[in-house]
Amino acid sequence: MRYLLSLLLLSAAMQAQSFTASASSAVPDAPSQQPFWTIENRVNFGILASLVATDAISTQRGISEGLREANPVMRPFVTRGAAGEAAGSALGFGTGVGIAYLLHCTHHYKAERITTRLMITGEAGFVANNMVRLR
Repeated sequence: MRYLLSLLLLSAAMQAQSFTASASSAVPDAPSQQPFWTIENRVNFGILASLVATDAISTQRGISEGLREANPVMRPFVTRGAAGEAAGSALGFGTGVGIAYLLHCTHHYKAERITTRLMITGEAGFVANNMVRLR
């Protein structure tokens, strides 16, 4: 039954590939290419970078005071000291910029802005949580 369903889905996908546009239909103009590193993105990623650095510093301070990293993905990096923390923070920041750039390249400009601001908000929440726990 599973093979029959797979065969049916594949044949439907192949039929969808055979449709072509008629010669009389006009192709719409491509959307204008906006630059990725606008002032807005520079400010947003600058804020995100400063929050990531603050999170890394406060996390290392918390580790030295006997607290534990709650994020299971970052825990292997954080337990390796400042170098591991820097590597994990760089990977996280690079992933965030990469996701925003992917959305930008696919012309999802509004989703790019929303995603960037959500990353800033989430990182600000992590920093606030660290500050509360360190007091």
